[in-house]
Amino acid sequence: MATKTTVQNSIIAFAIPFSIIFLMVLIAGSKLFQSNPDMLSIAITIDLLFTVPFLYFLLIRKKNISKLTIVYFFIIGLIVSSFIIPKEHQSILQFVKNWILPFIEIGIVVLVLTKIRKGIKIFKSNTHKEVSIDFFTVLKDTCAEILPKKISIFLAMEIAVVYYGFIYWKKRLFQPNEYSYHKNSGTISLLVALIFIIGIETFVLHILLLKWNVIIAWVVTGLSIYSGVQIFGFLKSFYKRPITIENDKLYLRYGIMSETEIAISNIDTITISSREIDFDKTNIKLSPLGALESHNIVITLKNEEVLNGLYGIKKEYQTIALYVDDKERFTTEIENQLPQK
Repeated sequence: MATKTTVQNSIIAFAIPFSIIFLMVLIAGSKLFQSNPDMLSIAITIDLLFTVPFLYFLLIRKKNISKLTIVYFFIIGLIVSSFIIPKEHQSILQFVKNWILPFIEIGIVVLVLTKIRKGIKIFKSNTHKEVSIDFFTVLKDTCAEILPKKISIFLAMEIAVVYYGFIYWKKRLFQPNEYSYHKNSGTISLLVALIFIIGIETFVLHILLLKWNVIIAWVVTGLSIYSGVQIFGFLKSFYKRPITIENDKLYLRYGIMSETEIAISNIDTITISSREIDFDKTNIKLSPLGALESHNIVITLKNEEVLNGLYGIKKEYQTIALYVDDKERFTTEIENQLPQK
């Protein structure tokens, strides 16, 4: 009974603000608005941007709902106002976009980073010293706590690219239970060459597009630079996120591009093999680069697992191929931990 009441209260907490938003949309499309657009534009903008979020806060302040969801209603109000308020009456809206929204964005990033730091400290205090602490894992969990799932995945990926690419320069010393996969595979050389090609093409394309359209030239250049930054972040993450065996689990990682967690007891066979595999829905590669990268290990599972790829893309698999620099030691370690048949 208590659970039913809690659900009803939560529905009410969301229903009332949305009802007010819907009412504001109706007023903006009415004849009353057309006869007095100046005053009503101000009133509707204030209600959507401030009254609705504040009312929502009053409704959830004693409930087990994240207070950060208040920001969602602010953003909704911002979007709705942009559509229903005539441009000539958006002075308050423009002020909020230029002077308030940036501080909210910065606040969210600071909150995420603060929670990440707190999460790492808690993780350190509650686990054995030999257990590795993975920044990207903590980052994803933290973002998922305070943001919607799809938004949290994108934010976590963007922060990770900057962190691994430009902040985390300290050399990562691998432990005996950690295995590299970038030293002999040729992936690093491939990605460095790709960054170099992007740089040359960006320069040439920018010169050509400037003769046609300056804005488009800079937009294309910006996207190219962004792509190069992304690839550099992916490349650097290979050095920082090794494949790990710990607590009876195998953590397969390919930088921040893909990863999966496998219980050792779920492994049916592990073989050293570079043979070609017919990749399909159940047979996949750990690397999203596919045929561009070779493999030397093939793992077949008893039951299917899920591979987490870029920006939350998931794939189920039963056989996975990957590259490990020290393949003999890696295979032996796994075989020693497999249950005896």
